[in-house]
Amino acid sequence: MADVRTISAAVEGDVDEAVVRKLLAFVHASIGDVFGKQGKSFLRKRIAGYNYAAQHRPWVILVDLDNDFDGAPLLRSAWLAQPAPCLCFRVAVREVEAWLLADREEIARFLSVALSKIPLQPESLPDPKTTMVNLAKASRRRDIRQDMVPRPESGRQVGPAYSSRLIEFVSNHWQPDRASEQARSLKRAIHCLEALVGGH
Repeated sequence: MADVRTISAAVEGDVDEAVVRKLLAFVHASIGDVFGKQGKSFLRKRIAGYNYAAQHRPWVILVDLDNDFDGAPLLRSAWLAQPAPCLCFRVAVREVEAWLLADREEIARFLSVALSKIPLQPESLPDPKTTMVNLAKASRRRDIRQDMVPRPESGRQVGPAYSSRLIEFVSNHWQPDRASEQARSLKRAIHCLEALVGGH
């Protein structure tokens, strides 16, 4: 087991923070201060500062690819030409929901939907968040539908407790090692964190 290290983080929002916490626990590290949590543009404006801080202590930054670039390497190079030695800058393809959908058995059980409804290649989805909401809409559990599916008149993309439900799933059910078999960007994130914890 690697020595436990404390790693600072910058993320888009609360679900991403839960994912980073789970991944750091998986690689036997602990999370330090968490920055950002005000969306993607907020992170981009401050990434130079995070990168400067990572000159001397370990950091992880997690952002969604969305549809901004054709691939994660293009986003990383556009945002940050020279990452610091202690920075693990990772991009979820295309949204962090794809990483959660990649653990097909657990997400099917959590949402109470048939396993056959869960996509086999979540990273190929154009909008994993919408896929997640549509799966919740098909849930056999009324509470899942009420929490995760937006009310028609709300004008919102997700239900009132969408984030809370995903944080519950990540914290208590999600298996990163199993999910990484279906999500290459997640597998690369895990390898990057393992190297960071190992001091490479």
